[in-house]
Amino acid sequence: MITEIAQIEILPGHEDRFEQAVSEAVPLFLGAEGCEGIDLHRSTEHPGRYRLMVQWETVEHHTHTFRRSTGYQRWRELAGPHFAAPPQVEHLYSVLAP
Repeated sequence: MITEIAQIEILPGHEDRFEQAVSEAVPLFLGAEGCEGIDLHRSTEHPGRYRLMVQWETVEHHTHTFRRSTGYQRWRELAGPHFAAPPQVEHLYSVLAP
C-alpha cells in the first residue's frame, strides 16, 4: 500500500469551507479504483495548513487512474478555490513491519 500525503496551505478564512469541500469529496476518493482510505489532518501550530492522507493500492492508482478521472476534476473544483499555493504531494510506503 502507498500513502499519498498532500500538504495543503489554505487561504486565510477559508478553513471551514475547505474542510466542507474535503468532506464532500470523500466519496470521490473512496469510489476511485485503488483507493483504500482517506483522512484529513489540520496543523495545531499552523491552522491554515492541512495534510490530506490517502491510501492507494499503488502509486499509479493515484497518479494515472485517479488524476485522469472526473472524480479528480470534481475534487479540484471543490477544494482548489481554497488553496493558497499548489499542494505539495509525495507518496510513501511503510518500512516498519509490526
